Amino acid sequence: MQTNSFNRNEQRYFYMLVAAGMLVLLMGLFAVHAMEEHGHIITGMNNQIVWGMPHVFAIFMIVAASGVLNVASIGSVFGKPMYKARAPLASLLSIALLAGGLSVLMLDLGRPERVIVAATHFNFTSVFAWNVVLYSGMFAAVGIYLWTMMEQRMNPWSKPVGLFVFAWRFILTTGTGLIFAFLVARQAYGSALLAPMFIVISFTWGLAVFHVVQSAIYAWNGKTHTPEIVKRMKNLLGIFIIGALYLVATYHLTNLYFAHQSGFERFILKDGGIYPQLLWWGYGLFGNLVPLILIFHPKLGNARSALAASLLVIIGGFALLYVFIIGGQAYPLNIFPGYEASSSFGDGQIGLYSPSLPEFLLGFGGLAIAFLITLIGVRALNFMPHDKPHVAAAGATD
Repeated sequence: MQTNSFNRNEQRYFYMLVAAGMLVLLMGLFAVHAMEEHGHIITGMNNQIVWGMPHVFAIFMIVAASGVLNVASIGSVFGKPMYKARAPLASLLSIALLAGGLSVLMLDLGRPERVIVAATHFNFTSVFAWNVVLYSGMFAAVGIYLWTMMEQRMNPWSKPVGLFVFAWRFILTTGTGLIFAFLVARQAYGSALLAPMFIVISFTWGLAVFHVVQSAIYAWNGKTHTPEIVKRMKNLLGIFIIGALYLVATYHLTNLYFAHQSGFERFILKDGGIYPQLLWWGYGLFGNLVPLILIFHPKLGNARSALAASLLVIIGGFALLYVFIIGGQAYPLNIFPGYEASSSFGDGQIGLYSPSLPEFLLGFGGLAIAFLITLIGVRALNFMPHDKPHVAAAGATD
C-alpha cells in the first residue's frame, strides 16, 4: 500500500510539473501573439537594439545544447564509463535545449510564419544560412546518436556516430560565435576570438545545466550522488569555468589593445551603467569566483556546493550574454573616426533598452519547451544514469 501511495504521489507531482510547464509555455505563446498583433513596439527593442532579451535566452540555450553533449562525448568517444552512463541524458538535454532556443529565435522574428523562406531559400554567403543547416543537422545527428545508445543492436555504431556528433557540435558552436564575429555593423564584435570563446563557454554552461538536471532527477528518484563522481564532475566544471573566464578576459584585453576599441571597453567595463555591473558582479563574482570557491574549497566540495555552483554559473551566463548581446548593440558604431555623428535615428548615441514583460515571457516559454521535453522524455524512457559499482568507485581516477 505504501508503494502504491508513493507511485500515486509521484504521478501527481509529474502531472503538476507538466501543467506548470504548459502554463509557462502558454504565457510565452500569449506574448508572441501580443507582439504579432501590436508589433515589437511593445517590447524594449528599437532600431538600434534589435536583439533583445529573447535572444539572451535563445543563445544561452543553443550554446548550452552544444556544451551539454560534452558529457556524452567524454563517454562515447573517449571511453570514460562514468560519463558513458550519462550520455543518453546529455543527448536528450541537447535536443530539448536546442528546441527551446530555436523556438524563441523563430517566434521573435516578427513574422514567424515566414520561417519557411529561410528554410527553403539559402544564401550561402551568409553565416545565418550556415546555421540553418547546422541546427537542422544537429537535431538529426543527436537523434541518431540516441538511437545507437538506446537500441542494443545499434550499440556498435555508438562510437562512430558519437565522433560525428562531437565534430558537428564544434562546428555548430563555431558558427554561433561567427554570427557575431562576422557582424561588422557592431563595434563590440568582429573578433576572431569569439568562435573559440563560445566553444569553451558552451562546455561550462552545458555541464552546469547537466548537473542541475541530473541532481533534480536523482532527488526525484530518491537517489544520492556518489561522492567520487561528484568530485570528478565538479572539478571538470571548475576547469571549464577557468577556461571560459580566461577567454572572456582575453577578448576584452585584446579590445583594450586597439585604440579604436577603447571607448567601447570603457563603456562595458566602467561607464555603461547596468552593463559593467552585470559583467563584474553578475558574471565575474557570482558567475565565476563564487562557483570556483564552492568547487575547490576543501570544506565545501560536496553535492550541494556543486549544485549551487552550477546554478550560479547559469545565472552568470545570462549576465554575460546580456552584456555581450545588448551592451554590444547599445554602444554606437564609430562610422566616422575622429568625428561626431548624429541624426534623427540616434546615430552616435548610446542606445537605451529596458526589457519588457512579453520578452521575458517569450524567453521563459523557450525554457518551458526544454523543460517539458526533458521531463516527459525522462518519464517515458530510461534516461536515469545507472552507474555500476566498480565504475562509481573508479570515478575519481577515470
